Amino acid sequence: MKAKLDITDITISGHAQDITLRSFHPCTNNAAPIVLYFHGGGFVEGSLKEASEAASLIAARVPAWVIAVGYSLAPEFPFPAATEDAHLALKWAVESALEYRADSTRIAVVGHDAGGNIAAGLCAIARDRGVRRLAAQALLAPLLDPSMTRLMVGQCPGRSDLAAEDCARSYRAYLPSATHRIHPYAAPLESRRLATLPPTLIATAEQSLVRADGETYARELITAGVPVEMTRHGGVSHGELVSHAPALNDVVDFLRKRFAPE
Repeated sequence: MKAKLDITDITISGHAQDITLRSFHPCTNNAAPIVLYFHGGGFVEGSLKEASEAASLIAARVPAWVIAVGYSLAPEFPFPAATEDAHLALKWAVESALEYRADSTRIAVVGHDAGGNIAAGLCAIARDRGVRRLAAQALLAPLLDPSMTRLMVGQCPGRSDLAAEDCARSYRAYLPSATHRIHPYAAPLESRRLATLPPTLIATAEQSLVRADGETYARELITAGVPVEMTRHGGVSHGELVSHAPALNDVVDFLRKRFAPE
């Protein structure tokens, strides 16, 4: 049975500007775990409206207090604005947990496309800065490779809804400095410190040009000893994955498992 939701918008100070958080709070008596959700859009587009379907589903079915983060977009706000916004949203969630009847010891992140990159970066930031150790991360068709050396050009069955030119444009806008393209908070595949990251779910789309980003990251995490679940969804395009019922079901099941009392 799905929990009913109380949906509100909150404005907080971000890295370079005020940002909006959309709170999806389940109407339950128990202290809910916390999920930070990051929408897609290639770092330059996307909105809280587009985040609502997945965020509300996760909030109602886990159930969890889901906070969709309206992070700053490039090119006006390049790296590290989005990841620093994510970090500030995490700090706000931890500080506000008691007020919102939430459990700050159980926090996960979920992201699609560029949001997957930001979610992965936040996991590293949370580890490095010690705000909270995150319980899990779920990445849906994440963009993780600014080098673009793993694009599945000519290897996707059917027609991809994401072109190499789109990826190049997104990365140029988000990472105008060449040094940032190997920064572990922006290029998780370049990181050599993966062993202490949280348990991870990675879902990829068969018809996604960046399918190998997530699948390579899964292999790297497994090699580092991180518990990983990985699924490739056949016949699904990059953009479709975020609303693909089997992928969202996997996210819900994964989070329930990771939030369960030990």
